[in-house]
Amino acid sequence: MKDIPEQFEHIFKAVSSESFLKKEALGGEIPFFIAAYDAKKEIDVYQSIKRLIKKLDTMGIPVLEINLYDIVCNILEEKGGMERMFRVEKARSKEKFQNALQSSLNMHEVLMPKIHQLITESNAKVYFLTGIGLVFPYIRSHNVLNNLQNVAKDAPTLAFFPGEYDGHALNLFGLFKDDNYYRAFDINKIETKS
Repeated sequence: MKDIPEQFEHIFKAVSSESFLKKEALGGEIPFFIAAYDAKKEIDVYQSIKRLIKKLDTMGIPVLEINLYDIVCNILEEKGGMERMFRVEKARSKEKFQNALQSSLNMHEVLMPKIHQLITESNAKVYFLTGIGLVFPYIRSHNVLNNLQNVAKDAPTLAFFPGEYDGHALNLFGLFKDDNYYRAFDINKIETKS
């Protein structure tokens, strides 16, 4: 895996290219891309994402960051607040708490409509999906990606994934093999002009 500055320079070149923005050369596939990275470098990646968003924005390429952690926190606040969730966590077993959390964040009825609203209200040319590792295990990355393809149709989506992606399977943190996900391209393998 490339070091973070080198990886982000490649991502910048790929994402800012006309063919990427126009969703060309995808062979009819959905414009979803994965940027896998070493989870131990989360802070460096987070800072690099913020710099990349600013750099793209100054070039006239607005980015919508879909931060799953922030969205989850907002949803929980709207549904009675975080304090309520902390009380539920103390009162129930881990399994029952996880089920309660997943119920509050129902993928089809709550999470995807919220993401769809963010997309609809933005004028973004690119969507960045972040916060994937922060919402594990109550939200699974393959589940988000499979459902996101129904709402993120107008622009390419780049998911920043803390782990490994071999073009077929997602391996969160290099420890947890998620369900196979075949529909995304590895951004690190996208050809860029030097």
